[in-house]
Amino acid sequence: MSQSRLKSCIPLPIDHKILVSVIEKAKDWALMHGVGMRDKKHFNKDVIQIAPFVLLPSPFPRTEFNKAVELQPILNELMHKVAHDDEFLEKTLQNALQVDEFTANLFDIWVKVREEGITQPISLGMLRSDIMLESRCPHTENQCAKHTPYCSWKQVEINSIASGFGHLGPVSKDIQSYILRQLGHGDLIKNMPENRALSGLCTGITDAYDLFGVPSAVVLFVVEEVSYNICDQRFHEFEISEKRPDIMIYRKTLNEIYEETRLNEKKQLILEDRPVAVVYYRSGYEPAQYPTSKEWDARLRVEKSSAIKCPSIHYQLAGTKKVQQALAAPGVLEKFMGAGATTGRVRDIFAGLYSLDFDENGERAVDMALADAERFVLKPQREGGGNNVYGADIRDALLRMRHSRERAAYILMERILPPLVAGYVVRPGAAVPPPITDLVSELGIFGVIIGTKDKIYCNKQVGHMLRTKLADANEGGVAAGLGALDSPYLLDI
Repeated sequence: MSQSRLKSCIPLPIDHKILVSVIEKAKDWALMHGVGMRDKKHFNKDVIQIAPFVLLPSPFPRTEFNKAVELQPILNELMHKVAHDDEFLEKTLQNALQVDEFTANLFDIWVKVREEGITQPISLGMLRSDIMLESRCPHTENQCAKHTPYCSWKQVEINSIASGFGHLGPVSKDIQSYILRQLGHGDLIKNMPENRALSGLCTGITDAYDLFGVPSAVVLFVVEEVSYNICDQRFHEFEISEKRPDIMIYRKTLNEIYEETRLNEKKQLILEDRPVAVVYYRSGYEPAQYPTSKEWDARLRVEKSSAIKCPSIHYQLAGTKKVQQALAAPGVLEKFMGAGATTGRVRDIFAGLYSLDFDENGERAVDMALADAERFVLKPQREGGGNNVYGADIRDALLRMRHSRERAAYILMERILPPLVAGYVVRPGAAVPPPITDLVSELGIFGVIIGTKDKIYCNKQVGHMLRTKLADANEGGVAAGLGALDSPYLLDI
């Protein structure tokens, strides 16, 4: 059976001369409006290039988009409850801790902080639930009986730290709106939903700052040693500085935090003689980026402090793949949400998720994957993309790990088969015009939640982003050069 399709928002192909002209204008627009990143191959702090983007917005069913938006506050609260359930986290992660050093180090910090006593009970959660349309009906290989190009949508993952694209999400709509106007289709812009992700996420930071309640305090962004995705990161600072000029923002690496901060007698994190109110970890923190003991010591110092963390250590543990797999097990959602229609709505969005622990269920999952590897994705604990295992490589990896504890660091997830859409992807340095290619998309819905174990101060959905990749590509990270910026064009199907 051929893969189902969604129709492009305008007829393709576009006339060659018009296409070349509009792409050249769009690339200039991109550079002048922050649709850019630094070149990893030829890094220069003073130079940015365009971020890859899809020329036209990608179709997405309006009803499904609205369902995802409505569900996000429910998912926010679920993650908040999971993060504050010590017993559940310990039990769920116990096998992964033996083989995943990064998660084990995070867990060790969590234990130390709890033993000493938690100084700051308030957490700031800035989450992103990533979803894809599924073109197959459950448990079959056939297209949906509704005779539509999709059957439902499924959650790929929920991110508690890699929740970037607060700027690049909204600006994707802006550049594609510009392109539609240049092509004489400005009337279609009304079908692109409003996206206030940047202001919504930044309001989460400033609301947490106000809860901290110290006027002289500062906000600290924890950044990588080398920042490539500079536009997305800096625009958060620019937004806060414009809306709240009273708030001073610092950018520091973990090594710099180790060298330049201290804890005072009140357990305030002190930076340049001022207390830190909010610590915001920028997306992109993979295990390879915590290579030194100083960085782990800095993370522990931050966690011990009175600063409001985003994410706090227990939020980051709650965002691991192992926890997400455990939530899909029978009866677990009911533990956190009770029985009822809302719990059923959440369960319906879960793709098949399976443990690879050394028990009956784990052995059954290994056998399933070995029998039909193309049906699954093998996922480690870490976030950020570029680490998953696909296709024939799953079989090789599981045969290698079958009798090793290493396999407990992974989960198995049923692969989602989204509908295709034809389109143009504009990349830096690539030939103009690009060819028409088959694409698939992943929608991210942003949420903000602020609260303690017993009280929630704020819980809302704040915007979205859309990443699109070539249909035959496994990974889709834009910062990694594999995906492209996009925005949804809502259809009534």
